[in-house]
Amino acid sequence: MSTSETARYIRLRVDVVLEIDGSAELTEAAVARIDGDEFMPEEERVQARAAAREDSAEALAHLVEPFDLIRDVPGIEMVQASWSSEEVEYDPDALEWDLDGEDGAEEDDDQP
Repeated sequence: MSTSETARYIRLRVDVVLEIDGSAELTEAAVARIDGDEFMPEEERVQARAAAREDSAEALAHLVEPFDLIRDVPGIEMVQASWSSEEVEYDPDALEWDLDGEDGAEEDDDQP
């Protein structure tokens, strides 16, 4: 069987850095999403509300849905998804934040 006849799996990784300038609005939206989740057990809902109110990263995690990124992409089916959100120290000039590799330095893995 050729590759074109079998399913292929691709891992898509996306890094996004967001600036929160409306934490009250973010928390309100997260709590509304939690309250509207008909499948979430009440005990989990209470914990989720508390976490969203205490931490903007937790609030954001309740609002992000990876399926929304690929919903309209033809020819694929999401097999598995996971995501996390955390508060970070952000310095746009630091090398670790050069997510697209455009720091001016060329990579040369083949040279000793």
